[in-house]
Amino acid sequence: MNRVRFADALGLELTQVKVFQSSEDPSVPLHVLSRLSINSALCCSSVDLEFAMQCLVPDFPPPADAADFAARLRRQRVCLERVSSSDLGLGGTVRVLNVAFEKQVSVRYTFDRWQSLHEVCARWHSGVAEGDRLGPADVFTFFLPVPPFLLRPCSVVQLAVRYRVDGHEYWDNNEGQNYSFTCRSHPLKMPRECEESWIHFI
Repeated sequence: MNRVRFADALGLELTQVKVFQSSEDPSVPLHVLSRLSINSALCCSSVDLEFAMQCLVPDFPPPADAADFAARLRRQRVCLERVSSSDLGLGGTVRVLNVAFEKQVSVRYTFDRWQSLHEVCARWHSGVAEGDRLGPADVFTFFLPVPPFLLRPCSVVQLAVRYRVDGHEYWDNNEGQNYSFTCRSHPLKMPRECEESWIHFI
């Protein structure tokens, strides 16, 4: 007898069955409740809607804008350049000295202050010629997915960058403090005429 099974790109089940007892209330994730409340407010209100969205805010200035960025790059061989935050996660660029052709750049990060950790590989983006003020270097890009249910007020994401080249390993961990991002509420105001386009916004 043939059976049909649906799976995602990783081969994991797309569905999960949970049986609730009569005395057990299902738990609805906070980010789902917040979006339901926004949709409800849109339907029932005749005025512009004001609400707060959670986003990760860096607890440090852009590293590439620092006066000592070039000196740090020469000393560490690797430096985080810039990071931007979106509702999907954190993306950014890393600059490394071109010590050798074969090189590997990765970003190690944590949602629980290093009780557990994750790591993603960065991808080569472009090379920098010797005429640049920072010397011959390469730029790598990375993206760290952040699940919406982790975006709770005051939650923290920390990261550090690792550079492996020519048999050596170099780190940029913000002078031992790690690069830290704190989830904060960002107020938004949405006019009533945008109600029909709300689905595209979320």
